[in-house]
Order: sequence, then structure tokens, then C-alpha cells
Amino acid sequence: MNNPDIRLPAPQLTGFAESLLLACGTRPADAAAVAQHLVAASLAGHDSNGIGLLPLWLDHARSKFVRVDSQQTVLTETAIILRLDADGGWGPPAAEQLIDRAGAKALEHGLAAATLGNVHDLGRIGAYGEQAAAAGLAALIFVNITGQAPVMAPFHGSDARFGTDPVCIAFPATANRSAFLLDMATSRISLGRLKLAAARGQDIPPGSLINEHGMPTTDPSGMSEPVRRGALTPMGRHKGYGLALACELLGGVLSGGGTIQPEHPREGAVRNGMFAILINPALFGEAGWMEHEIEALATYALASPPMDWDSPVLYPGDPERALRGKRLRDGIPVTAELVETLNAAAAATGSEARL
Repeated sequence: MNNPDIRLPAPQLTGFAESLLLACGTRPADAAAVAQHLVAASLAGHDSNGIGLLPLWLDHARSKFVRVDSQQTVLTETAIILRLDADGGWGPPAAEQLIDRAGAKALEHGLAAATLGNVHDLGRIGAYGEQAAAAGLAALIFVNITGQAPVMAPFHGSDARFGTDPVCIAFPATANRSAFLLDMATSRISLGRLKLAAARGQDIPPGSLINEHGMPTTDPSGMSEPVRRGALTPMGRHKGYGLALACELLGGVLSGGGTIQPEHPREGAVRNGMFAILINPALFGEAGWMEHEIEALATYALASPPMDWDSPVLYPGDPERALRGKRLRDGIPVTAELVETLNAAAAATGSEARL
């Protein structure tokens, strides 16, 4: 029998993570941003980008994969363009600053384009779509992944050539409808889901994975670290492959951070590049008509009779909002093994904090 998960309050996990990040030399504002981002991802049910990443990220700080003393540089800035180099620093505070600064441009001029390069793992990309939507902005965000070995095959390919490059599209809330949030990997299933299945000895859905010989498999054990044998398949076949290439071009080339092509070093830690377009809907039409159209469209889509009455049609972003409410009330589920790993990470930093 599997041991039941332990449920820990979000504030406890946030304070714990922040204290460990501070112990690694992270600046206080950055430590708060990183800790809050990890816990928020867990609250939203994106556990693969949640608090379980903390030990790995602390290792990256100690080994200088992430620069805790980074000095961000503005590469380009105009009325509607912003390009930032994060100097190898923490992802969440750098990306939040990018969305905040570019968002101010979009609010004034109607739209803005922004890039972020040379940055550590950005974590859950949906968080930045939520940030934009909360400011009244629509957002299109494309992110590429470098710094580590590829994990996803191109369509018709037999080995890994890409990361699970994520795409996020967000639109602000109306009076009667929560914000639209589409946050997805370009692979058929996420790497985090595959890792969880491998750890539990479970199969994954057919068509999601190929083995080291390029043949379909449902056994994820070959993709266990440190040596991965096989590759994830792209979402929607050629569509996911095309989107992954788009993420490399937009997130990697335009940011100046580079793409996953093998001339760049693969240090074993995630580095990201981000390209974001932010749009102020208020400058594109009459607000009342827009609100009515959005709400009517959502009502129409959600009214479709479900194929399975236990799984109704949902509005993108609703699953995260529902789980966030439940986990704020009941606590974030973590395994006993993860608690042990987190406490070991605390000891390695010299912190006295324990869960």
C-alpha cells in the first residue's frame, strides 16, 4: 500500500523555501519571488514545477549554474520593445520584472514585445500569463529550453532534439468570467508527468513516448535520470513539433539566449529564453462589447454535453483555480520522501529550518 501524502500549509512551505534560498546567498527580494513561485505552482497542481524543484535549484545555486548575484542588463528598449539579459540569474524574479515593465508599455501603447535571455529555469510559465491577465493584458508567451539534453523528438524523428518548450496564452477576466489561461508543453505529456509515472512504476498513455530504438513504448523507465534513453513525442504530431521550433526561434533567437542546437553547452541545468507579446484589449475595441462576446463564447463552449458526465467541458484556467482553492484550504500534498529530501536540502545549506 502506498503511504498517504502529507499535507503542508502553503505559508509554511513558502517560509521554508525562502529561508533555504537566503541561506544560499540569494538576495531577499529574489528569495521571496522564487519561493512564492514554487509554492504557487504546487497550489495550482503543477507539482512538477512546484516545491519539489527546490532541492535541485539549491544545487544549481551552490554549483553556480544560477548566479545569485546576477546583474540584469537591458539589451534593447523602445516605446514597445524590451529585451533583457538576466545574467544567469533566478528565473521567476527576472520574468516577473519583464512582464511588469513590458506590461506598462502595452497599457500605454496597446501592445509590447519583450524577450528574456540567459536566465535560469522560469518554472511554471502560466504564472506569467496570470500576471499579465491580472494587469488587464492579453499575453502570448513562447519559451525555449537549453542547458540540458533534449527530451522530445521532432515529428517523424527517432531521437530527442527538443525540450518540452512551453506555450502560454492568456486573456484577462471579465465581470462574470475568470481569466483565460492556456499553459501547455509542446510534448504530448509533460516531462514531470513522465518522471512521476516512472517513479511509481506506472505506464504512460500510448503514443507519448518512443524508446532508444525509435519505437513506441508505454514504459517510462528508460527516461529516468541521469541517463535518458528514448524521447517524448510532440503534442498533435506535426503541430507540437512546429510549435517547439517556433519556441526555439522566438524564445531562443530573439532573446539572444540561443537555441538547443548542439553548438551551445549542455551543463545539465535548465536555461530558458522567453518571448512575450502583451496586448491591451482596451485599445482594440469597446469594452462592453468585448466582455459580452467573451462571456457568450465561453458559455457556448462550456454548454457542450460532455462525453463523460464526470468530466465536463472546462474553461482554460479553471482546473488550476479549483485546485488552488482546495490546496489553500487543505494544504499542499507532499510525499514523505519529498519531505525527507527537502529537509536534507535544508541541512546541506546550513539552515536549521525543517518541515
